[in-house]
Amino acid sequence: MAMDRTRVAILALFLLGTFGCTSGKVEEEDPEYWRSQARETLQSVLDRKPNTNVAKNILFFLGDGMGITTYTAARILKGQLQNQTGEETVMTMDTFLHVGLAKTYSVDFQIPDSAATATAYLCGVKSNLNIIGVNAAARNGVCKTQKGNEVTSILKWAKDAGKSVGIVTTTRVQHATPATTYAHSASRKWYSDADMPDAAKTDGCTDIASQLIKNIDIDVIIGGGRKYMTPRGTKDPEYPTDFSSLGKRKDGRNLIQEWKSMKTGKVAHYVWNKKEFDAVDPETTDYLMALFEPGDLHFEAERDPSMDPTIVETTEKAIRILQKNPNGFFLLVEGGRIDQAHHAGRAYMALHEAVAFDDAIAKGLELTKEDETLTIVTADHSHPLTFNGYTFRGQSILGKSPLWGTDFLPYTTLMYGNGPGHKMINGRRPDIRNVTTKSKDYVQFSAAPLTSTTHSGEDVAVLARGPMAHLFTGVHEQNYIAHAMGYAACVGADLRHCQGQINPPVGHTTSPTDGTAARASASLLSGLLSLLLVLTVLM
Repeated sequence: MAMDRTRVAILALFLLGTFGCTSGKVEEEDPEYWRSQARETLQSVLDRKPNTNVAKNILFFLGDGMGITTYTAARILKGQLQNQTGEETVMTMDTFLHVGLAKTYSVDFQIPDSAATATAYLCGVKSNLNIIGVNAAARNGVCKTQKGNEVTSILKWAKDAGKSVGIVTTTRVQHATPATTYAHSASRKWYSDADMPDAAKTDGCTDIASQLIKNIDIDVIIGGGRKYMTPRGTKDPEYPTDFSSLGKRKDGRNLIQEWKSMKTGKVAHYVWNKKEFDAVDPETTDYLMALFEPGDLHFEAERDPSMDPTIVETTEKAIRILQKNPNGFFLLVEGGRIDQAHHAGRAYMALHEAVAFDDAIAKGLELTKEDETLTIVTADHSHPLTFNGYTFRGQSILGKSPLWGTDFLPYTTLMYGNGPGHKMINGRRPDIRNVTTKSKDYVQFSAAPLTSTTHSGEDVAVLARGPMAHLFTGVHEQNYIAHAMGYAACVGADLRHCQGQINPPVGHTTSPTDGTAARASASLLSGLLSLLLVLTVLM
């Protein structure tokens, strides 16, 4: 049997080597095609001159869970959706001239979550799993450890500098990534007061939704999360009979109404559907809160275009409102459901979310001027998605490898290291010869069985263009990103770029921050507690 399998493998490799190179374009068989392409690229690199302007605006695009494999696979899918082979497609992200890598580990875990990573790249401080807007001296779920350990985000730095600020996300606006721009919480799960233990309330902690309207005067808020804003039992305007969509708040507060009342004298719009959203005139609007779902938004492939706008449309509306400020703006745009699709083992959904995210980046570049706008694209962490199998050029990225396994069964080009797709029938993998793997509901096979795919720990790409974009080349700790953005835009503590200083800013120190000894002594306990809780966290 072993000899038969070896012969089959050798035959398969022979066939691949013989026929696998025939699907390229004819011009690609000419060496001069590649030489001239390389010469053009080389010259464009040689002609680069660093843009050392002060960044008036910062556009920060965060693909949640968009690791390098997702990035590459999404590029191929985008091309294939345009009837190309896909591999040679140039995504908007590919046009960013300055590229680096960020290390994503958290203080307590080798592989992070979106809360710890957001605290790093938005607040400039690495922290622990599951906590947002607080440093690593805080402990997961322990309110008392939150006090005095709060750290502020670049969104606040920008607002304090007189810029307009906004968040756009495809998740709920109380989710880890957007929440870290404005909230401080010992638990990323405290979306509303109903999600908090009584002890945390007694100790003075508040829920994330209430902090959304209190902590920072945010000009544009777009995403989902209606149910965390209204009193318990409040019927949702879109799903009035759906129990899971009812308002959740125990304190009886209607945060949407409170937000409206806080904007007296300003043109402030709250909308919850596309018709109302489309009617908002950016030129006359001071504030916008758009919450399109009770929780997270629908996947792009399942979105109702009559009810919910695309991430391209929400990005455009946000920029048009914010860019009226002569001092500039900071905008976070999160493609948040890339991550959630990966957790479900659904590569189709994840890649289509990433393609839509790339389209939003294109819209952002179209609406802004590169000489005054620093645009960053990165991910918070990756997923254990593999891209494998010696597939032919132009083969569907969601298809199957032509090279079967030694068990004489086919496998898909994309698979996961762990997750809900692990299936064994009588000790064998399922036979997918007659299974359509290109459908939106297909769950890719995974090596280890889990109800939800975990994150993975490799570095993520950081892409930059615009003023001071060259600061983002190289391999850096993830928390460096916030400081580099702040320096480029002259917001936050380091104002040397706009003041012509060469010395470190006042108060700068390279020594360990306060609480290092305490963190070291408690690290083992913290790690064990976090490990117990991580399985219950909504990634």
